[in-house]
Amino acid sequence: MKKKSLSDIALDSFIYLSLALAALATLLPFANVFSKAFSAEWAVVSGKVGLWPVDFQLDTMRYVVTSQPFLKALGISAFLAVVGTLLSILLTAVTAYPLSKRHLPGTGVILVLFVFTMLFSGGIIPNYLLIRELGLMNNLWSLILPAMISVFNMLVIKSYYESLPESLEEAAKLEGAGNLRILFFIVLPLSGPVLATISLFYAVSYWNDFFHPMLYINDPGLRPLQLYLRDIVMEADTSQGAELSLDELMNLTPEGIRSATVIASTVPILLVYPYLQKHFIKGVLIGSVKG
Repeated sequence: MKKKSLSDIALDSFIYLSLALAALATLLPFANVFSKAFSAEWAVVSGKVGLWPVDFQLDTMRYVVTSQPFLKALGISAFLAVVGTLLSILLTAVTAYPLSKRHLPGTGVILVLFVFTMLFSGGIIPNYLLIRELGLMNNLWSLILPAMISVFNMLVIKSYYESLPESLEEAAKLEGAGNLRILFFIVLPLSGPVLATISLFYAVSYWNDFFHPMLYINDPGLRPLQLYLRDIVMEADTSQGAELSLDELMNLTPEGIRSATVIASTVPILLVYPYLQKHFIKGVLIGSVKG
């Protein structure tokens, strides 16, 4: 093994130090929010909470995760993430398959049109007018249909398809399999890593989206979790304050409720990632080097 020079050691040390500082800059605000969510009311009000909970308690988190507005917003976000991801990954995978066949006539022109839509969009106002004219205002489908396909994700899947051996499809055609049968029974089962990666992209996008719900959803009963969280964070006082009993008001603070809501909104998507991490890394690398 070649011995590292002093310059290499210095460079490695600088890189690790930079990464450590970047990680701290990312984690410290989250640690402060976490601490406020589990600290006592007096500590939060007096500004005594730093990176560790002060006088640890679970009342604030228990109140947040059992409140009806939160549970309803959580259910709506779960619906958007699950249904939107399934429809999006299906449409994206089916769209990418014919575009991966360069011998088909017109694929180059179609790809240019797709890329054009990725670089240039109609804008917020035309999209809003379109959703309104389609009668999708205050409808959860207004948050799914316009985002069902991402051109970038489609290009990643297309690149992955192109990395698969053509001999597999040729053998299937000799056995009499049609294009759809080849796609659903051969190509898609072999594309597990990239499909898992793109599914995570779609799920995170649907879960974190608050801008489009802010435009298209006016009914408080249809707020997804991120829009509910935005309303909680942006308000000077929580809208749940009127629902608190006298005992709860003595032990809970608006700041603590906001912090607990942020933590509770983050945990579900964090629980999904470990199950997809292995496929996530492999899918990104394979899908991005072929093209």
